Amino acid sequence: MLDLFDFYDKMERHNILLSFKGDITSDLLTSILHIMESKMDNMQEEPKTKKKVYNVLVECLQNLYHHMDEANVEGAERGRSAIFMIGKQDNAYTIFTGNYILNENVNGLKNRLDEVNSLSKEELKDYYKQVLNNGEMSLKGGGGLGMIDIARKTGQKLHYNFQNIDNKVSFFSLNIKVTPN
Repeated sequence: MLDLFDFYDKMERHNILLSFKGDITSDLLTSILHIMESKMDNMQEEPKTKKKVYNVLVECLQNLYHHMDEANVEGAERGRSAIFMIGKQDNAYTIFTGNYILNENVNGLKNRLDEVNSLSKEELKDYYKQVLNNGEMSLKGGGGLGMIDIARKTGQKLHYNFQNIDNKVSFFSLNIKVTPN
């Protein structure tokens, strides 16, 4: 049986403002953005911080929506199901996303994330322009611009993990920290 208090306590300790698990749809993304905008207004967040968090949130959610793999595994309700959470501790917001990814796509994504993490702020700017100008688009259309943009906007490394589930899919989790300055 699920220990609901334990679940609540963990969310409370990590100051989770919003959490969602389920099918990711465009309507859901719009709702999440409205809810977070309202929450940041109620918390009287600085406009500059609010804009930064909102922009990174848009990138993270679009990434979830556009780049998750349809994990067609017999008997599994994985499809477009994902998890999303946003929390705030001290002055930093943390955005957590998680979704299934086909094992055949893990190495490509890992290499791209490692490449983004290896670059300086100036190199990220150049890399963004290079990907944009070369028209190097991924099968899903973005060429990894979202991840580059998240790294540029946050000034932070992208913390990620791949947990192997079975011979077809893994679970990809991403942890993004957004600080005010």
